[in-house]
Amino acid sequence: MKKPIALFVLPLLMAAPLFAQLEGFGKEELVKYTADNPFERFDDGRPKVPQKYIDMLQGASSEMLWGPLRSAEFHHQWSGGWEIVHPEKKLVGRVFTAAFMPVRPDVNAVIEADAKAKKLGKNNNQRVIDQLQPGDVLVVDLFGKIEGGTFAGDNLATAIIGATGNGFVIDGAVRDLDGIYPMNTPIYVRGFHVSAIKDVMLVGINVPIRIGETTVMPGDLVVGDREGLNFIPPHLVQKAAERAKITELHDIWTKEKLATGKWKASELYPSPSDPKIKAEYDAWLAKEKKKFGIE
Repeated sequence: MKKPIALFVLPLLMAAPLFAQLEGFGKEELVKYTADNPFERFDDGRPKVPQKYIDMLQGASSEMLWGPLRSAEFHHQWSGGWEIVHPEKKLVGRVFTAAFMPVRPDVNAVIEADAKAKKLGKNNNQRVIDQLQPGDVLVVDLFGKIEGGTFAGDNLATAIIGATGNGFVIDGAVRDLDGIYPMNTPIYVRGFHVSAIKDVMLVGINVPIRIGETTVMPGDLVVGDREGLNFIPPHLVQKAAERAKITELHDIWTKEKLATGKWKASELYPSPSDPKIKAEYDAWLAKEKKKFGIE
């Protein structure tokens, strides 16, 4: 078990010099570790999941994605326990990652000197935000830090949302909730605090990160609902999206029937027991699947 871990971590932590991590762990490495990606890529190497799957997953729930991911032997793709701003809204998009660690002065001095030489932003959180593009969902590993782990307040939250058109995920905190809430955008955090970000250093942009018990890769597709976050590897997106949509359609049809009060639950769920009703359902489902290009 130790050898694969070492091979994976060495490009991240043992690269010389360390400040190279400000630019991610390189396009070649990103392509290597996402080799199963079937889609196009961004210039930085991240997989570019097609918009049609992002649209298809707008109605998906964590339960709809749980089965497809686990059947593919991906058992650690869901993360819960979040404080969610606007949980009534779905968060769906392509992941852009950033990794922070507790500050260590000698290491941070190298990072900051390199950032200054490259004329990057003065503040480490703004260096991340400056690289975002439309469709991204920023996912930040701030190791659960609350006080001093406030990646953004209302001004920087505005910058994130303006750049991406999406909400974001901070395994840490935000501040200025009164200013953030009216933005009407889903945001996932571990907590809120009045302090500014402090005593942390930026060690990676678009590198693999840990969010809870989940390993998240740049270019994953994240789907967030009221319960938590699902991180879907690009090569599983089509299967997961299609299975989730079929489940969503099944639930729509079933609940509409049950709401009339004409059938017992056992007559319709999980599948109609009456052959005529089953034929009606099958015909309706086939028609709906065709709309989404699902075979």
